[in-house]
Amino acid sequence: MLKGFKDFLLRGNIVDLAVAVVIGTAFTALVAAFTGSFLLPLIGLIAGGGVDGGTLHLDGQKFTFGVFLTP
Repeated sequence: MLKGFKDFLLRGNIVDLAVAVVIGTAFTALVAAFTGSFLLPLIGLIAGGGVDGGTLHLDGQKFTFGVFLTP
C-alpha cells in the first residue's frame, strides 16, 4: 500500500503543485512588498496624503479616488 502511495506522490503532479504553491506564495509577498514600499508612497506623493488625500473637486462634485487606491 505504501509503494502505491509513494508512486502517486512521485508521479509529478503533486510535486508540481507543491512547487507552484511555494512560488505563488513568494510572488505574493514580493508584490505586497513592492506595493507597500513603492507604489503607495508614490500615489500619496502625487495625490496628496492625509484624510482628504486623493480628492478631486470638479463642477461641484467630489471624487475621492484616494479611498479607492489606498488600502
